[in-house]
Amino acid sequence: MALAELPPEAQQTQRLIEAGGPFPYSKDGVTFGNRERLLPRRERGYYREYTVPTPGSRNRGARRIVCGGIPAVKPEVCYYTEDHYASFRRIVQ
Repeated sequence: MALAELPPEAQQTQRLIEAGGPFPYSKDGVTFGNRERLLPRRERGYYREYTVPTPGSRNRGARRIVCGGIPAVKPEVCYYTEDHYASFRRIVQ
């Protein structure tokens, strides 16, 4: 899906990822284990997850962006999930 098709909160999160932060949630940037095996298999530590704020939610909500690559460098690939890892859509710029 195109970046412009994402909700505004996801677009902002993607901009923060590309800028290297700062991130509003302490868990942003932690390793995503891909236990669901819905993303292509890669070595542990390849994927990192970032919170996409959900309006009206009192916690982090279900929306995330998961990116692969070296964290200190621009991500190689990013995916958006709005259902807490039940499905993913690749983000294209």
